[in-house]
Amino acid sequence: MIPVTEFRQFSEQQPAFRVLKPWWDVFMDYLSAAMLMIGGFGCTLQIMPVKILCLPERLQAVYNSSDNNTFHSMANNLSASAPNPTASATAEIKGLKTNLDIQQYNFINYMCYELAIPWYTKYFPYLVLLHTLFFMICSNFWFKYPESCSKIELFISVLWKCFDSPWTTRALCIVSGEEPKEKHSKKNNVSKPNISQPVTETPLLKPVAETSIVDKAAARDLDEKEREQAKALFEKVKKIRYHVEGSIILIVIYVNQTILKLLHSLFLIGYNGALVSEIQFTVDCEVDIEDVTGYNNFYCNLPMAPLFSKMSFFYLCLVGVYGLCCLYTLYWLLHRSLKQYSFEYVRVETGINDIPDVKNDLAFLFHMIDQYDPLYSKRFAVFLSEASENKLKQLNLNNEWTVEKLRLKLQTNASNRLELHLLKLPGLPDTVFEITELQSLKLESIPNVMIPAAIAQLNNLQELSLWTCPAKIHSAALAFLKENVHSLSVKFVGSPHIPQWMCDLGSLEELNLTGLFTPEISKHFPNYSFKKLKSLKHLVINSNLTSIPQYAVDISAQLQKLSIDNNEIKLVTRNSLKNMANLMTLELVNCKLDQIPNSIFSLLALKELDLKNNNLKSIQEIASFQNLQKLSILKLWHNSITKIPDHISKLANLEQLYISHNNIGDLPHDLFLCCKLRHLELSNNNIRSIPHIIRNLSNLKYFSVSYNRIETIPDELYFCQKLETLNLRHNNINTLSPNIGNLAQLSCLDVKENPIGSLPLELGSCQALKRNGLSVEDRLFETLPFDIRDKMTKEQMT
Repeated sequence: MIPVTEFRQFSEQQPAFRVLKPWWDVFMDYLSAAMLMIGGFGCTLQIMPVKILCLPERLQAVYNSSDNNTFHSMANNLSASAPNPTASATAEIKGLKTNLDIQQYNFINYMCYELAIPWYTKYFPYLVLLHTLFFMICSNFWFKYPESCSKIELFISVLWKCFDSPWTTRALCIVSGEEPKEKHSKKNNVSKPNISQPVTETPLLKPVAETSIVDKAAARDLDEKEREQAKALFEKVKKIRYHVEGSIILIVIYVNQTILKLLHSLFLIGYNGALVSEIQFTVDCEVDIEDVTGYNNFYCNLPMAPLFSKMSFFYLCLVGVYGLCCLYTLYWLLHRSLKQYSFEYVRVETGINDIPDVKNDLAFLFHMIDQYDPLYSKRFAVFLSEASENKLKQLNLNNEWTVEKLRLKLQTNASNRLELHLLKLPGLPDTVFEITELQSLKLESIPNVMIPAAIAQLNNLQELSLWTCPAKIHSAALAFLKENVHSLSVKFVGSPHIPQWMCDLGSLEELNLTGLFTPEISKHFPNYSFKKLKSLKHLVINSNLTSIPQYAVDISAQLQKLSIDNNEIKLVTRNSLKNMANLMTLELVNCKLDQIPNSIFSLLALKELDLKNNNLKSIQEIASFQNLQKLSILKLWHNSITKIPDHISKLANLEQLYISHNNIGDLPHDLFLCCKLRHLELSNNNIRSIPHIIRNLSNLKYFSVSYNRIETIPDELYFCQKLETLNLRHNNINTLSPNIGNLAQLSCLDVKENPIGSLPLELGSCQALKRNGLSVEDRLFETLPFDIRDKMTKEQMT
């Protein structure tokens, strides 16, 4: 037994596909139904037991002198009229009596039906039925063909879900600025937002400040399940578009089936028009069975012939109308381009400006839907809009990232600012703009960020970081950032990550650019001009430059700090630094410099110079630094320098010298004539001894000679009574002088990895030295008296 439920699909398919039935297809379906009724009615009549009635024809004998018996043609009736004695004599032939009269004439009826009735008259109803079934199959072929039905079924299933999705209504309401009607009665106390002012952005991405009421209403109306369903629909629509838009099989099949139906209609009109005249009410029949019945000629009539004739003419009219519909369909198919579909009217009507146009089979399906009701295309288009998808993501994001959750992520950054770091979120939560105390906002790896006008609520915002984050901005938000943001950090891996609007931030004081300039970026970046950045003082670049960029030269007169980390790419400075008259800090790191650039000698305001990790082997150019009277910090670490020149003493104002990680063997006496030195970093070299003249560095607070070859520490070092940090790690030192107790301010001492036998008791006189500031092996620490060790440990705990 087959359950009835198995036939449910046949009743459900037609309602699902009706949106792809234009008016002509529906009309032709009605015509097919009428033809089917004609065929069915005709077939029913053919089931009748008596289809034809036959009677024998009477023969008239006419008397003639030359012939005694002559027979003329048969009479048209079997009346028993009397012979006319004056003209002729009627000779009536009587049939044979066999007591089988009924069987005889039934036999005659069947014989004459088969022999005398034309085939078209007999099979007309069946032909109508077969041809109608052919029409119906052709009309639905594109719904059933394997390569097309899969696309159609997927499209229709998603179309219904898009039409009924609550998000469709919400999105259209957000665009129009109206709330859903079903919720209106519950929100009479909420005033409608003012949308009279024009907005340049897509309406679905309007500033939070302008759409907060509508957004909150939408978020309240949509529960989590509905939002997840809408999110899944966006993904399905993307897949459907990719699957359907890539072919034109639906168009080809529909055109071919229409041409086939037209040719079939012409064929039917042709052969039916030629054969319909064969349907006659009367017919002569000649059957050679006189030995059985006594007659050979019969006069028959077909009772259904008049009805069949009228049905055939009516059928021809229906076929003619059907053919005209096919002609109109072909005109519609070939007169306009069905491979392109524009949502221009939807964009105008809904205000969603980013709905993309579609092509090929997907465009054809939308053209078909418009014949049914354009409302379906309008509601489906909501899910083609990236702005609509972003708005849904925004609602989900706001629901997930509440203000309380965001406050837990607040921390103080290196600039001593209260920072919120958001990493790899699908968007920027609107709840961020409710944290009014926020000073620094860092967005990292967040796609499609739209900075809304609501950022103006962050009155304390001073710093903005965009790391691999392509950010667009609302005009009102840009006006706010122009006045308030003083520091901007941009990390990029592609040109979309470099916002062009950053060139308009007139209040910007510090700009940090990090990323490698690929050919694509180098092609677009020259269009960026920093001439509007009148307040920019600090420019930090971590990239792969070949020379000082032009945008840095444009603001050279106002720059106070220029930092370039070139990632082991050779940088050619030429004379581009000469115009930076106000430059105080210059950092050229990883630039593969072979010598100190000559253009540095003209930077009279320079206070700090950092040439870390280059290819410097000689620094004889320091002799030209005598004009740099303000230079106080010199960093030459991580190079290949073998000797410190004697004329380093000309740097009279030098306070910090970093020359670690080089190949220096001997320290010149002139180095210790720089009496203002407070920080001296000489670690990771080949130094064997420390000159006694080190006692001249009375201001020295930090001294590091770790990872060298020093064997003894001169007692003159302990005359530097301001020393706070002394790093002697990894040398060949055997003993520490008791004079170390003179360093009352010493708080950090590192003597690990030295062959020291014991620590001097005078360490107890170093009042600032605690256990955590003393870096020695445990066995060495144990050589100190218990009271000193106990004192250091307790003071550390306090």
